[in-house]
Amino acid sequence: MAGGDAVAAKVPAGAAAPAETPARTRFLRQFELVERMRAYDPSLDEALINRAYVYATAKHGTQKRHSGDPYFAHPIEVAGILTEYKLDAATIAAGLLHDTIEDTDATREEIEAMFGSLVADLVEGVTKLSQLEMQSEENKQAQNLQKFILAMSKDVRVLLVKLADRLHNMRTLRHIPKAEKRRRIALETLEIYGPLARRTGMEKMARELESLAFHEAFPEAETAINARLEQLRAEKGANVANVSQTITELFEFAGIDARVYGREKQVYSIWRKLQRKSVEFSDLADVYAFRVIVQKPDDCYRALGLIHQTWRCVPDQLEDYISNPKPNGYRSIHTTVIGPGNVRVEIQIRTEEMDKLAEVGVAAHWRYKNESYGFDEELAASAGLDAREATRALLEIAEHGGGAEEFLEHAKLEMYSDHVFAFTPKGTLIALPQGATPLDFAYAVHSGIGDRCVGVKVNGVEQPLRAKLRNGDVVEIITGERVAPVPGYDSLTKTGRAKSAQRRLERQARREEFSRLGRDLVAHALHRYGHELAETALKEAAERLGRHDEEELFVAVGEGSLKAAAVAVAAFPGLEDKVRKDAERKPMEAEKAKLYVRGGDLTPGVALHFASCCTPIPGDRIVGVHEAGKGVMIHTIDCENLEALEDAGGAWIDLAWTPTALHRTLAVGRIHATVENKRGVLGDLSRIIAEHEGDILNLRMADRSSDFFDMVFDIEVADARHLTNILAAMRTSKAVKGVERVRG
Repeated sequence: MAGGDAVAAKVPAGAAAPAETPARTRFLRQFELVERMRAYDPSLDEALINRAYVYATAKHGTQKRHSGDPYFAHPIEVAGILTEYKLDAATIAAGLLHDTIEDTDATREEIEAMFGSLVADLVEGVTKLSQLEMQSEENKQAQNLQKFILAMSKDVRVLLVKLADRLHNMRTLRHIPKAEKRRRIALETLEIYGPLARRTGMEKMARELESLAFHEAFPEAETAINARLEQLRAEKGANVANVSQTITELFEFAGIDARVYGREKQVYSIWRKLQRKSVEFSDLADVYAFRVIVQKPDDCYRALGLIHQTWRCVPDQLEDYISNPKPNGYRSIHTTVIGPGNVRVEIQIRTEEMDKLAEVGVAAHWRYKNESYGFDEELAASAGLDAREATRALLEIAEHGGGAEEFLEHAKLEMYSDHVFAFTPKGTLIALPQGATPLDFAYAVHSGIGDRCVGVKVNGVEQPLRAKLRNGDVVEIITGERVAPVPGYDSLTKTGRAKSAQRRLERQARREEFSRLGRDLVAHALHRYGHELAETALKEAAERLGRHDEEELFVAVGEGSLKAAAVAVAAFPGLEDKVRKDAERKPMEAEKAKLYVRGGDLTPGVALHFASCCTPIPGDRIVGVHEAGKGVMIHTIDCENLEALEDAGGAWIDLAWTPTALHRTLAVGRIHATVENKRGVLGDLSRIIAEHEGDILNLRMADRSSDFFDMVFDIEVADARHLTNILAAMRTSKAVKGVERVRG
C-alpha cells in the first residue's frame, strides 16, 4: 500500500510476542480533527471534513498495517500533521483521502462527485507519486517524480499532502520488517522529499524527515557524529553557554527586545557539510549556532552591528538574506564570529515573522481573509515567496523531455544548492547555486535567453562562459539569432535547469542533422534506382515502415536504424528484386571467422578470432598469431601490436581471405573525420559516401567546438579498397580537415 510503509506493533526487548492483537496506536477522532481546524479556520466546512473522515475509514475498512492497527489510522494522522501547519479544508480532506484511489476501489470520479473537483485534483496529484520508491529500476522512480513535479506545479498543496504522508511513514518506519526496504525508503527521503520540503521553505518538516531518514540509512555515521558532538560539548560547552549569556546581556543593555537561543547543528546537516565541503569536523564553523529573534527588520541590522563590535567576524561568512531573500522566501542575516575560547559560532538574526516563514515556508501563508480561509498570495509575495517560482525550475526540467534518469539527475542538481546572488543590468536579483556560470544565469532569467546565449559581460567586462559568478556580480547575457547548444555545455553549467535545456537543444540539433543526412541518403538511394526524391510521395512509405511521418523516416535512416534502400522499396515495391540483387553480399559475422579466412598452416579445430586492435576487413593483408588460451588471432600486417606479440613468442601464420569474404560479404569500416562546424557539412559527407556506394550504419559526434567537430562513421563496405576509396573521396571536401580509418 502506498501510504502504508510502516507501523508494526513494537514488542519490548526480551518480551514474548502477545498472542492477541497488539495494542493499537491512538489516532485522532473525528471531532478532535474538526476542533483542531475550527481553532484557526472560523469558516470551516465541517461537513466536508466529516464526509472525508467517514469515507476514508469505510473505504480502507478492514485493511491493516504491520502493527495490526487499522489502515485508516495512517490517513487520519496525515490529516493531523496538516492541521499543525493550519492548512485549509480541501488540503485536510485530501490528506484523509490520499490513499483511497491507490489502495481501495474508489475512483477519481466518485471522489469528485462527493468532495468536488479541487479535492479530487489534489488526491489524484498525490496518487501520481504513490508508487515512488528507491528501487533497482531508478527509471520508474524518475518517471513518477516527473509526473509529480507537473502536478505539484499546478497546486503546491499536492506537495504538502505528500510530505505529510511521508513524514508519518518515516515516524513509523522502524516497524517495517525488511531492513533493505527501510533503507531504500530512507534514502529516497534524503534524496527527494527532504530537498523538496526545503525547496518550499518548510525547514521544520525537512529537518524531521532528514533526521529520521539519516538514522535508518547511515546509522554508523550518525553514531560517529554524535560521539564527536558529545566530545565537543565537553570541551566547548562552557564557552557556548557564555556566548548565549553575553548576547542576551548585550541586547538588554542596548534596549533591543530580543529572544536568544542556541542550537546544535542537526546531525544530518553536519554529515552533508562534511560530504560537500570535504572539511574536517573540527573545521566546521556552525556546529553551534545561535538564533536571535527581534521585533523589526531594523533591529536585525542593529543586532548585527552590536555582535560585530563584540566579536571578530569571520571574513566572507556574512550572508544577508533579508536584502536578498532565497527563492523559497527565506529571510535572515547569517554571520560567523570567533567567540570566547576561540570557538567559531554562527549567529542567525531574524524577526518573528521571518522565523515563522523559515520554519514552515509556503505553509505560513494560509489565513482567514474576507470571510474565507485559504492561501494569501499577497502576503506570500510581500514576504518574498512565490510558491510557483519555488518549483518553476523543476517544472522546466520536467518539460524539457529526455530520459527519465536524465530528469532525475537534473532535478537532484536543482534541489541541492547553496546560493550565490547576481543581478541583471536592470537590477533583478537572480539566485543560483554556488559555482554557477553565466549560462546558468541566462536560463534562470529565461529559457529563451539561455537557448540563444553566445557570450557574457560580468560587471561590464567580457568574460568566458566558464567563469564562476560571485555574489553581487552584474551579469549581461549576449545573445545571438541562432538557437543551438553551447559547445562543452556540460562543464559550463551547474544547475539542472541549464543542463536539461542544453541537452534538449543538443537532441534537437542531432535530430536535425540526422534528418538532413537521412534525406540525402534516401535521395541517393532513389536516384540509384531511377527515381527522384522531389517526385516521390514518402508518407505512405513511412506508414509501411512504422514511422509517423517523413521527418521521422529521415531521422531513422540518418541514425542508422533504417536502410535507405528499404525506404526505396517501401515507396516503389517493384524495386524489391533489384534491391535484393544489390544486397547479395551478406554482412560478415565475426564469430564465423573460418568462413572468411584460410591458411595452409592452420591446425584443424583451432579457434579463429578477429583482433579488436586493428579490426581487419577483407582486402587487408592479414596474419594469424597463436595466443595462449585464445587460439589464433587475426591481425592486419601493419598492426602495431604484432611486434610485441612476436617478442612474447607468438608464432605468425600467413593467412588469406576466402572467396566468400572477398566477393559475398560486407564488412564494417570505421572512419574518424574532423570537419568544419558549419551547416550542410554532414549532408556533403553523406552524399560522398553514398556516391561511392558506402552505407552508413552508425554516426556519432565524438567532440565538438565552435570551429570544428569530430565525427565517427561506421560504414558498410565491400572490402578495404572500397573503404580507401571513400576515405580519398572525403579528403576532397574543403570542409574536411582530416579523415582516417580507425583501428580498434
